[in-house]
Amino acid sequence: MAEEEDVGGLARRRFAGEGFFRMKTLVAPSILAADFSRLEAEIHRAEEAGADWLHLDIMDGHFVDNISFGPGVVATVRKHTKLLLDVHLMIEHPDHYLPRFLEAGANSITVHVEPEAKHDVAETLNAIRAAGCGAGLSLNPATPFEAIETHLKNIDLLLVMTVHPGFGGQAFRPEMMEKVRRARDWREVNQAPLHIEVDGGINAETAKLSIQNGANILVAGTSIFRTPDYAKAIRDLRGE
Repeated sequence: MAEEEDVGGLARRRFAGEGFFRMKTLVAPSILAADFSRLEAEIHRAEEAGADWLHLDIMDGHFVDNISFGPGVVATVRKHTKLLLDVHLMIEHPDHYLPRFLEAGANSITVHVEPEAKHDVAETLNAIRAAGCGAGLSLNPATPFEAIETHLKNIDLLLVMTVHPGFGGQAFRPEMMEKVRRARDWREVNQAPLHIEVDGGINAETAKLSIQNGANILVAGTSIFRTPDYAKAIRDLRGE
């Protein structure tokens, strides 16, 4: 279930139990692909079209070769929606910046396992969960599944990048489905409430493949925000 709490003057949802861990297919439009000149309208349009979560990509120009936005934009998005905010920190030292994104209203925060992220992964995950936020861990295409295995019992969400992170519009890499299947198998064996999320080149065709292999959260940017009918795009992603 979800309960409302006030953090720094901003209402956000704190998710626990079945409310957070439902395993149905969820669509999380990536705000990075939205028209920032009319961001409020884009948020409302995605919400009305049936989005389940909103995905926010944070890039610092160091961990990935691009710069996006910071906690100020997350706080702005929070003011305009009650949807779960799924914040993906593609940054160095995410532990240092964590309090700012919590204050901004993130409901789920995903960090990277790669050493280039420059943090103690276990300690950062513990800090996220201690704050009442969903804890996610991501691995890049070149990172083997084994790198996250020891952390699986301590996360709520595993994000499998299906492109190299940093830029939108890249082609989906189907070989990443092996990682999705391994996560699905681990989830089934351990009967764990683990969300499996995919991000990168997700459209109706690649969404179907991802779902077949065990993913239940679909992050999509251009395939939603660059189409005339957001509701149809979301339905197509779910296979409806």
